[in-house]
Amino acid sequence: MKALVYHGPNKKAWEETAKPTIVDDTDAIVRVDAVTICGTDLHILKGDVPEVTDGRILGHEAVGTVESVGTSVKNVKPGDRVLVSCITACGACRFCREGRYGQCLGGGGWILGHLIDGTQAEYVRVPFADTSTYPVPAGVTDEAVLMVADILPTSYEVGVLNGHVAPGDVVAIVGAGPIGLSAIIGARLYSPSHVVAIDLADNRLDAAKRFGADVVVNPEREDALAIVRELSDGLGADVAIEAVGTPETFELTVSLARAGGHIANIGVHGKPATLHLEELWIKDLTITTGLVDTFSTPTFLKLLAGHQLDATAFATHHFTLDQFMDAYDVFARASETGALKVVLTRT
Repeated sequence: MKALVYHGPNKKAWEETAKPTIVDDTDAIVRVDAVTICGTDLHILKGDVPEVTDGRILGHEAVGTVESVGTSVKNVKPGDRVLVSCITACGACRFCREGRYGQCLGGGGWILGHLIDGTQAEYVRVPFADTSTYPVPAGVTDEAVLMVADILPTSYEVGVLNGHVAPGDVVAIVGAGPIGLSAIIGARLYSPSHVVAIDLADNRLDAAKRFGADVVVNPEREDALAIVRELSDGLGADVAIEAVGTPETFELTVSLARAGGHIANIGVHGKPATLHLEELWIKDLTITTGLVDTFSTPTFLKLLAGHQLDATAFATHHFTLDQFMDAYDVFARASETGALKVVLTRT
């Protein structure tokens, strides 16, 4: 089969590799019908995730058709149309029993495209298939369901829920890429008074307006802190969400939060960021980090099935699997191309 293979920082190739087979009796082999690229994949290619080694097939999001299953798989059968989650869950360890699947101790967590071969291929082996795949609702497109593999649960759980967004809040989101846009959608579920999107790219700020931000700020032209304080009686944001993953954006996010506010970091960081405790120790701030657990995945699938959420707007560019190199180029230059999520499908 063909797959997108990592060969060290800034090196990747769409090349021939072995088709996966059942290894454990809880495995499923899934034919990949639709797949996307994540910002985390770009971090891997920059060398920010050293656990990813030469020869690894990248990717942790897919919609596909089950081809075969191990002897212990009960809930999934060949022919089923499934969402392959970015998080794999053994279902039995302490963290899985707490619903913290991202911290799975039994061989799961974020492993696809990280510690084992991932989804950016014609086929993928999915461990713990019963607890790591989800049936695709009837009448929902592959590209819509694909957005529930990672970005929507990630932004909701790590940003909105960790940040304790509540009705009437002023929510400031730094970064209007796919994660930031998903955070806008998630925050809107709680009726905040204002959602402020902050980004350097005007095309992403335009997208933020379409996704529900009522205030957008380009910090190269405007004072983000002054605007947020004007909306909040001079206090600052009730919830500030970091959705980029750089030292500069983290420090900006922290500066936007009011005393007693919440700062939720979603971004994947490859470099140290300064935490100014000499200024913050007195402010009663709560700062959270996290890896998505995907406990909200069934909720988002219900919202899609009930037509309460339209996730297709994320899919701005479409390719076939054999165009993976072109898709990476478009996605990596998102500020120029206007790409939000690229979707690759079988021909």
